[in-house]
Amino acid sequence: MTRQKSLKTRRSMLKLAGTAIGGAIGSGAIGGFPMIWAQNIKDVVLRHAGPPVTTIPSIAAQASKELGFTVQMQAAENADLLNRLLSQSSAMDCCDITIVYLKYLVGRSVLQTIPVGKFKWWDQTYPLFSKGTYPDGQEASKQGVAPYTILYAADQSGNKFAEEPTDWANIIPTITNADTLGIRPDLVGRPVTSWADLISPDFKGRAALQDSPTTGVIDVAMAMEAGGHIKYANKGNMTRPEIDKTIATMMDIKQSGQFRSFWSTFDQSVNLMASGEVVIQSMWSPAVTAVRTRGIPCVFQPLKEGYRGWGYTMGAMKHVSGLKLDCFYEYLNWYCAGFPGAVVAREGYYSTQPENARKFLTPAEWDYWYGGKPAQTDIVDPFGKLVEKAGRSRDGGSFDQRMGHIAVWNSVMDQDRYLTRKWNEFITS
Repeated sequence: MTRQKSLKTRRSMLKLAGTAIGGAIGSGAIGGFPMIWAQNIKDVVLRHAGPPVTTIPSIAAQASKELGFTVQMQAAENADLLNRLLSQSSAMDCCDITIVYLKYLVGRSVLQTIPVGKFKWWDQTYPLFSKGTYPDGQEASKQGVAPYTILYAADQSGNKFAEEPTDWANIIPTITNADTLGIRPDLVGRPVTSWADLISPDFKGRAALQDSPTTGVIDVAMAMEAGGHIKYANKGNMTRPEIDKTIATMMDIKQSGQFRSFWSTFDQSVNLMASGEVVIQSMWSPAVTAVRTRGIPCVFQPLKEGYRGWGYTMGAMKHVSGLKLDCFYEYLNWYCAGFPGAVVAREGYYSTQPENARKFLTPAEWDYWYGGKPAQTDIVDPFGKLVEKAGRSRDGGSFDQRMGHIAVWNSVMDQDRYLTRKWNEFITS
């Protein structure tokens, strides 16, 4: 059966179920069922919350068109999104959740577990997420919050993480990337090859850092270790003495005038780099792309120590049930089937089901974004803006080269509260 026919069949079954059960309830033949089953699928509205870089209207429109119910996007920056998840999760039905936030959410009755059997794309999911290994079987870095360590639930309740695969998933991996530093090649004045360059006096007053105790501190740790200031047992899970030494050293570096700014939003990072106020900084791949679309040179610079890895996942809120829950599973499988993966590829992100995304990319796009090959045509972003002229290769090479060189993952550490307090002292000092 083809994917399209399979989707149509499942949608038909949902419609028939809603109609048949609704009729039975109305006749009094069946009692005790939630009224949601009486709805027709076309009346379902699935509220999908996530960060601005993934809650893209064209994805919602395509999903609504293909699935027969309405998908609504709700955009919020990560910190605001976490607050909403912890205090207002009933205002959304499903969510793009950064991997590290699972440390805050599991066991708090925010999410419901997802039966592994409900997700049809396990075999197409990059094994870095589902198994903790690369396709050749090599184990990936476990520093930080590695995706594999938070993917599975110990049981259906979802109150504890599992140490090995189970029949229940806390979330489903959807999008990933390997982050590094962004630089202005026309302004740095010399080659940039190491994370240590972020804190090099050569860039005094022209460096910027992401203001985040879960990601910015990892960039700091990469720079500190590369610069020979400290050797961590696990950069993604520092001890208190390691935190103390890291923050004390960074305060000295900050007080020397190293940092022009500490940014907290996507637009801030773009404007700092585009204006030339900053020539080296923590950066996201789509932010580099956004600078380039303004005609300004900007490079997502590969560094010898490796990348900081991260990922987004799809989770279902605890309150979702009945027909809406069935629709969530339909949407989840659609979301990972390729169309959204192709959209975010044009921003510079990777799908965790890359071969599915490939089906919705042109050969030239696939070769550029995933293959690391010179662009055979001009490359545009999801909104049609020019990203690269034909002939240029993507920074960092291919998907396997980038994801195969992750040194540490974004993290929420065991000493998270202590780190957050010390980080805030650093930012405000």
